[in-house]
Amino acid sequence: MLSGGGTGGHVYPALTVVDELKTLAACQWPVTGNQQQATGGWQVESGDRSLDAVLYVGTEGGLEADIVARAGIPFRAVRAGALLGLSPWQALRNVWELLRGSVQAWRILRQFRPSVVLATGGYASAPVALAAWLQGCPVLVYLPDILPGLAIRVLARLAKRVAVSFDASVACFRPGKAVVTGYPVRAALFSGDKLGARQRLGLTCEQKVLLVFGGSRGAHSINQAVSAGLEQLLDKAQIVHISGEKDLSWLQERRAQLPAGLRERYHLFGYLHDEMVDALLAADLAVARAGAATMGEFAAAGLPSILVPYPYAGQHQEANADFMLKRGAALKLPDAELKAGALEHAVTRLLCDENALRCMAENARKLARPDAARAIALQLMQLSRQRASAGGQLD
Repeated sequence: MLSGGGTGGHVYPALTVVDELKTLAACQWPVTGNQQQATGGWQVESGDRSLDAVLYVGTEGGLEADIVARAGIPFRAVRAGALLGLSPWQALRNVWELLRGSVQAWRILRQFRPSVVLATGGYASAPVALAAWLQGCPVLVYLPDILPGLAIRVLARLAKRVAVSFDASVACFRPGKAVVTGYPVRAALFSGDKLGARQRLGLTCEQKVLLVFGGSRGAHSINQAVSAGLEQLLDKAQIVHISGEKDLSWLQERRAQLPAGLRERYHLFGYLHDEMVDALLAADLAVARAGAATMGEFAAAGLPSILVPYPYAGQHQEANADFMLKRGAALKLPDAELKAGALEHAVTRLLCDENALRCMAENARKLARPDAARAIALQLMQLSRQRASAGGQLD
């Protein structure tokens, strides 16, 4: 069983792990290198079918329902809500929603009877993990960010193990609790090519490509900054702009006002599903928030970036951006500086510096872990096998 939040950064890693589980269930794979460290040397037996049924549990009305449906995986919803940054009345109401969600999750688990639960954070994971813990079902928590938020810190207390993307996260948990697996990304990011991706998106091969997006729901301040300097940016590159649905209409009007020569270089989308892989592969530089997906997917694609942490997301986006900055894979730009033209200046400077782009791309690629999905899948299968050996319970 899978459970996660309502953003692509929580959903796509889980779906990538599911794909790897399907492969592991049918084949026997040697466990070497990083996988041996991540799994303690445990190996899947040929024909293991212990995790051949999958159910995704998310929030009601969340974005993940559509993404999961496209993957052909059954989806069930539970009620949940945030607790931080709210008025006392709103927080109390969401506590009630979490209690209702826990009852819903209890019933879903009783019906589905999972062997193991993978929780990728987000509000929906809390009631599911609690119900699993109460029913003796092992929970594996996956932390995509560098720093754990409140949900992950709580879930880690209920989990048998916590899978983390980077070594820097291990110290956030008690000794022996965390295992470094890497960030699981769609396999196409490792096997695609820039030329083919550009052709599929209708981009030319001669000009630089700037990718702009603010996560699955968009980023209003980034959209405003791009709009303010749009003509100047289009002089330097083609732009693939994923705006989010909320800002799409006024940006479409902005696009219509451009001269024809610039308009054809501005490719605007509210959201991209499978085409997002092509957008990442086609780009020479990205401007984005600093969510967990940026670290995993930009590394897989070897994509240099300018990261603008969301100022109201706690500290995890700041930590993510600092991590990429210190490793020479990205520049960090405060959200407050977007209105001062800093974004246009930073983009122009990098697009004109081939050496800087090349070095940043190489540094980003060094952070990629192509075996991450398999490492997490092996952890899940190990927990499932241990539970079965213990007669349905784990100590």
